[in-house]
Amino acid sequence: MPNEVPAIVPRSARLTEPQWVCVYRWAALGGDLLAGVMGVSIALLTRFGYQVGTTYLLFGSLLPLAWVAAVALSRGYEPRFFGAGPDEFRSILRSGVGLTAFVAVASYATKSEIARGFVVLAIPATVVLALLLRYGLRKDLSRHRQRGRCMRRVLVVGRNSQAETLSEHLEKRPSDGFRVVATCRPRDGRPGDSLGPDELDESDIMSAVDRHDVDVVAVAADPELAGQSLRRLSWALEQRGVELIVSPGIIEVAGPRISVRPVAGLSLLHLERPSVSGGPHLLKSVFDRVVALGLVIVAAPLLLGLALAVKLSSRGPVLFRQSRVGRSGVEFSMLKFRSMYVDAEQRLGDLHALSDGNAVMFKMRDDPRVTPLGRIIRRFSMDELPQLINVLRGEMSLVGPRPPLPQEVALYAADDTRRMLVKPGLTGLWQVSGRSDLSWEESVRLDLRYVDNWSMTLDLLILWKTFRAVFRGSGAY
Repeated sequence: MPNEVPAIVPRSARLTEPQWVCVYRWAALGGDLLAGVMGVSIALLTRFGYQVGTTYLLFGSLLPLAWVAAVALSRGYEPRFFGAGPDEFRSILRSGVGLTAFVAVASYATKSEIARGFVVLAIPATVVLALLLRYGLRKDLSRHRQRGRCMRRVLVVGRNSQAETLSEHLEKRPSDGFRVVATCRPRDGRPGDSLGPDELDESDIMSAVDRHDVDVVAVAADPELAGQSLRRLSWALEQRGVELIVSPGIIEVAGPRISVRPVAGLSLLHLERPSVSGGPHLLKSVFDRVVALGLVIVAAPLLLGLALAVKLSSRGPVLFRQSRVGRSGVEFSMLKFRSMYVDAEQRLGDLHALSDGNAVMFKMRDDPRVTPLGRIIRRFSMDELPQLINVLRGEMSLVGPRPPLPQEVALYAADDTRRMLVKPGLTGLWQVSGRSDLSWEESVRLDLRYVDNWSMTLDLLILWKTFRAVFRGSGAY
């Protein structure tokens, strides 16, 4: 990648947006309008059938326009939210709540006789349809980005290690739409350089912005580029229509734990303590047990069928019990349907050299110890269904870090033990991010990210992604 560019090349402010941004915005606006029309139509037909009065026809024709206006006020059409992060969906939900409140207040103030059943049907239906259409739009944008289209050109600013780390994270997920095209680093103080060693200058950054025609400047945490210097840089970028993003240097911490609050006239970044106990985790425990009990009841015929199939397919017990380490280092017996022959543990030593797993966990794509039935149930994670019993016992959670073996815990570094602040999970970030294809370092990093950023919303998102990962069968062997 190119490094420092010494001279400023003037460039007028960007007056037009990239074509894909315009197309996406119009498609989103059209989708929201369509959702509004469909939501109103569903409510009218359900509530009144074909006997619709003039008042409701007029109100129904205005509601889709009011819906689009509500989404616009909730920043649902801002390019920075297109295709990345949950803010785009949050704007839809906020719009639904806001529009419901507005209609309620307006109907009360004007003493309008609007049927509550109509409003209760129309707006929620519109919200659901808008979310589905926006989800489809984002998936289409993600497919384009996987092919290298519809990307934002990024200039990364920072010192070597910080800049490399930030570049790696920005390019790790093409679906977020960032492509690093250049890096601006401090000059090294060679003869002829106008800057001393380890200094960053605004003119160098602006020169690189103009040279590489970037859309975004990403600044890695750097004490030399902060305060007034960063403020002046933001003003200069604003004139060119270039977005500025700043990494706080806390790569794995995000979401509700980070907030900016004014203190003594300064805008300070506050990092809240992670929630590992108390009320939220009591709610998580209740949720886990209720859902696990429901799944056991619903899946009882499948569980009985699998148990019978395991028993008839090969000699040995139906269930495989293995000692795992849970919360606070307490060991428990984890349950799985047996997917290997009974002498699997004795044959393990002969296969270590052929491992396809990582440095700590043994995995083998074509493991000769796995039974024919075991290959099928492993591919779709059906062998792990008995772990619902562990969830009911309180030893595991539906979502959490991967339950480690005692010999793995013995190899943990000091930081790795944070994984045991919460219960291990039947699924987790490791399950939806590659499963057995992950390296040991990646598995640990994902588990620590979960512990640091846990929330019920994250759990629900992981559960949703788990169903997709299981049906694809990727990374399972």
